[in-house]
Amino acid sequence: MHHPARDLHLWSFQGKTRILHLSWCAFFLSFVVWFNHAPLLGAIRDTLGLSDAEIKTLLILNVALTIPARIIIGMLVDRFGPRISFTGLLVAGGGLCFLFAAAESYELLALSRFLLGFVGAGFVIGIRMIGEWFPARQVGLAQGVYAGWGNFGSAAAAIALPTLALSIGGAEGWRYAVASTGVITIVYALVYYSSARDTPEGATYFKPNKHGGLEVTSRGDFFCYLAMNAPLYLALALLATKLAGLGLLSEPVHRSIDLILLSTFCYQCLRIYQINARVFVQRHPSVHRYKFKQVAILSLAYAVAFGSELAVVSMLPLFFQDTFGLSSVTAGLLAAPFALVVVVMRPLGGYVSDRFGRKRTLVTVMIGLACGYALMSRIDAGWPIALAVAACIGCGVFVHLGTGAVFAIIPLIQRRLTGQIAGLAGAYGNVGGVAFLSVLAAVDTSTFFLTIAVSAAVLVGLVLFLDEPTGSMAEVLPDGTVQLIDVT
Repeated sequence: MHHPARDLHLWSFQGKTRILHLSWCAFFLSFVVWFNHAPLLGAIRDTLGLSDAEIKTLLILNVALTIPARIIIGMLVDRFGPRISFTGLLVAGGGLCFLFAAAESYELLALSRFLLGFVGAGFVIGIRMIGEWFPARQVGLAQGVYAGWGNFGSAAAAIALPTLALSIGGAEGWRYAVASTGVITIVYALVYYSSARDTPEGATYFKPNKHGGLEVTSRGDFFCYLAMNAPLYLALALLATKLAGLGLLSEPVHRSIDLILLSTFCYQCLRIYQINARVFVQRHPSVHRYKFKQVAILSLAYAVAFGSELAVVSMLPLFFQDTFGLSSVTAGLLAAPFALVVVVMRPLGGYVSDRFGRKRTLVTVMIGLACGYALMSRIDAGWPIALAVAACIGCGVFVHLGTGAVFAIIPLIQRRLTGQIAGLAGAYGNVGGVAFLSVLAAVDTSTFFLTIAVSAAVLVGLVLFLDEPTGSMAEVLPDGTVQLIDVT
């Protein structure tokens, strides 16, 4: 029996492991760029004289474009391949860093931050790349390493950039720190282009038969796919409402954005029908069919796991500060482990899925996630601080195990559509973040944690309907012959 961890040769820089290291580094830099403003907001505010409302707007703008971007990037990577897609994304992100660093007005600062949200979709590209290079018995662990180590880019930005800005000195130090991330990212993009390959030697890179939407293989899946697109647009509409509530969008502009979102949704529904009209007139051959319920359940699971991570990381330091009367520095240090355990736990989630079963692992971690947030909902000032921190770390362990377990399954659904499937699931992660943060704005923190716990409990029931990947998935070679790809 193969042992996935030993077979992976993680500390090698040859063959497929070399591609893994090249890809997680690319993802790491995309997250550095995506969050390079966060640790420098104080200096940016002082330099440009920004109000609290304007700072909050920057934070919203930074995540707004990531929702549709993950869908778009998923389509691009399936069509053009990970090598070109990652290179283009890193070059574009690096260029936008220069625009953000040079901004002298709030309008330019906000525009460049909004556009930089597109870089947050880089995660999707590596999911397809890793899926091409690693067999089913290792893909969960490899995806976990890719996502867990790459995800550390946001923490690295928080640690390194303030020090860099201070070392350069002066009120403008933040500009040089942000610009430096742009330089590093563009240089690495060229390294990635020259060093990476889309597939191993002799393998075929399968592309979708049609572009502009996900191919489905039954009538029921068609309507389920339409329904799954609606929350993406509702999340964007909610973000626009938040901006209007801050007084930063006029009523006519807000109405125009809602009209554009509605029109775009209607157009996408039409495009999805054009791509999948054949399901209403003929039955797909069984060898080419896949179940969209797999995509839907995994997307919702990622909305709870990664969405709760986004929301809790945003509020946890302030929660500790207010609950226990701590300084902001101490509260930040105590909250940090909730996010930092991703480096180990996301790969572990993938490894456990590879070794002990993917459905079983996801059910187990969702139960743990529900219990973890239920426990966090009980934290109050009467708790010992050490016990409260331990509860948060324990919950964080299941959160990151869950994200690893989800993406241990996604590359095993349909190879030629992996980018789009990963894009939809990734977008749902951001939708979950928007939804949970909206709940937090309306209720107290105890109810907020309990809401996530209930959502996770509901997901346990849905995950029971997931099918364990077994057998093989079929793809058609250029000469028309069918190739079977093992997913067991």
